[in-house]
Amino acid sequence: MNIIFVEPAFPANQRRFVHALASVGANVYGIGESDEAHLGPDLRGAMRGYYRVGSVTNVQQLIDAVRHFQAQVWVDGLEATIEAHTMPAAQAREATGVPGTNVRTTWLCRDKPSMKEALRAAGVPTAASAAIDSSAEAKEFADRVGYPLIVKPRTGAGAQGTVRVDGDDELADVLHQFGEEGATSLAIEEFVEGHEGFYDTITLDGRVTHDWVTHYYPNVLEAMRHRWISPQFVTTNRVDGNDFYAEVRELGRRVVDALGIETSATHMEWFYGPKGLRFSEIGCRPPGVGAWDLYSAANEIDVYREWAHVVVHGRPEHQMKRSYAAGLVALRPDRDGVVTGYDGIDAVESRYGDWVIDAHFPPPGQPTQPVEAGFMANAWVRLRHPDYDTLRGMLDDVGRTVKVHAG
Repeated sequence: MNIIFVEPAFPANQRRFVHALASVGANVYGIGESDEAHLGPDLRGAMRGYYRVGSVTNVQQLIDAVRHFQAQVWVDGLEATIEAHTMPAAQAREATGVPGTNVRTTWLCRDKPSMKEALRAAGVPTAASAAIDSSAEAKEFADRVGYPLIVKPRTGAGAQGTVRVDGDDELADVLHQFGEEGATSLAIEEFVEGHEGFYDTITLDGRVTHDWVTHYYPNVLEAMRHRWISPQFVTTNRVDGNDFYAEVRELGRRVVDALGIETSATHMEWFYGPKGLRFSEIGCRPPGVGAWDLYSAANEIDVYREWAHVVVHGRPEHQMKRSYAAGLVALRPDRDGVVTGYDGIDAVESRYGDWVIDAHFPPPGQPTQPVEAGFMANAWVRLRHPDYDTLRGMLDDVGRTVKVHAG
């Protein structure tokens, strides 16, 4: 098969998808923004061709690039794994006749109010939500649903730009801030109380072939607000034979049907609390923050290659082993500035070295990143263990023991 891959060089883990496709026998053709000379021999050697564009989110430029390759070979697929690239890629597919996720499905996975409307129609519980184009519409929703509420961009990945508001004054301030940033339409939602996690899949022709359930500790909004928290996300190996995860899986299958997802990676956020299980954001793409690396370590299988095998050969190569639970703990600097040093790394290595997957400790002198930049913005450690509860305790201990100093 001849597969076009959008933006093979950036961010860095995009190379994993290219190499995975090549490893299962695909001829890979890249479209990206980098000069070909800057790709490096390893990445360039994994591709049969490369076409540089000014912006991979410019639909016409993407269409022109696809047609460039179509003039040379039959193109079997066009893959895009970054949220912001999915809609231009869908539009380019429809303009050039390349199979893959269509514009309707991509829109439903990008526009939050439309997404939730489609999910509710399919019997998937979600928070009450609406698209708002004015402060009057926002106030009407607040009066009807009650506080607290969530306000966010209509499109975006994960918790990007998400703000909780607890009253009329906060709502007015948040709307003013979004207005100053040029937002003309927003999504507003009921705040759903409860524990937060995500359900990820690889689907083939609308059927789930692989899946994983992962938990956040604490919930994302809380984790992104407080420097002292060392947040975690942990994928469980207890999915099979568990009633709660059976419900997650059933709702996930309904999501795939409701949004018309065919062959794709997916990422589905959920909450579980007093009102039961509620699905939140849906992405027709792989998860971010290195989740597939955790899944690979937990199952002793290269999940990137597994995705590529489904895309290229129309079937899975392996089944998930569920050998380990695996998780990441983010380690925040004690202040903004530059990294000055660390405490506790040797102690953690001594206690848990056999269970460490990998770790990242920015060197002294490197600028710190703000807390809201995410789980992998500063230092982090990834671990695995056959027992989920034991792993949780290990991650907690790492978060307490390792100190990141900045000045």
